Amino acid sequence: MPSLIDIRRRIRSVKNTQQITKAMKMVSAAKLRRAQDRVIASRPYAAMLRKVLENVAAAVAGDEEAGGNPLLAQRAEQRILLVLVTGDKGLAGAFNTNLIKGAQRFVTEHPGAKVRMELIGRKGRDFFRKRAADIAGEHVGLAAKVVYAELAAIAQKAIELYCKEEIDAVYILYNEFKSVVAQKLTLSRVLPVEVPERAEPVDYIFEQPPAEMLKALLPKYVELEFYRAVLESAAAEHAARMTAMEAATSNAGEMIEKLTLYMKRVRQASITKEIIEVVSGAAAAE
Repeated sequence: MPSLIDIRRRIRSVKNTQQITKAMKMVSAAKLRRAQDRVIASRPYAAMLRKVLENVAAAVAGDEEAGGNPLLAQRAEQRILLVLVTGDKGLAGAFNTNLIKGAQRFVTEHPGAKVRMELIGRKGRDFFRKRAADIAGEHVGLAAKVVYAELAAIAQKAIELYCKEEIDAVYILYNEFKSVVAQKLTLSRVLPVEVPERAEPVDYIFEQPPAEMLKALLPKYVELEFYRAVLESAAAEHAARMTAMEAATSNAGEMIEKLTLYMKRVRQASITKEIIEVVSGAAAAE
């Protein structure tokens, strides 16, 4: 049976851990509020850009020059670039684990293709670097302060590789933010760009040829997809960490209660034993 000193030391240790998890929960809640606002603000812009892209593509549907845009070229997926967006820190439940498992599953599902990885986030980088994966690039610290220019540079690198036909497709794997308690593992193909066909084209008055507009819009669309994926991942990470720290704080409270009750029982047993020894000694002395 452990001594009272050991039990008190353990209770003190759990209380210190509880203070840390509670503080981390509050920090994640504050960061989540800002990240959530950025995600919600970016979604209408992304939807509108997608709609404009559809309308412009419909306007140039019969233009062979526009149809030959390299970002629309469909090829057999023999060389794939997988952009994996993970977190830089742990203590977020299964947030990073699900992403890494999803990346491994993606590689398994494409046995005949050569999969290269563009790793955004320290957790994914550390995992696949130890396993000698084919890494095209590493980026750490982007989720802490999501900057459009930095993500646009990564997107331009992918566009350049695709236009040079060094890769045949680009996929992004990330956690999409749904709510504080729910994140959705999302795999989306960014290149080649798939533009849905409209039944009837919108009657626009163009100041410049629609083919030129399409050529300018496609890279912007790819850049925005990279930017939005990291925004969604950052918000989902803060939500996952806040939920995990809340559960850890609650579990620490329950453990403190159990240890306190156990300490009282040990102390009561010790006192009872001392009383019995005193009474037995007094009875023997008579």
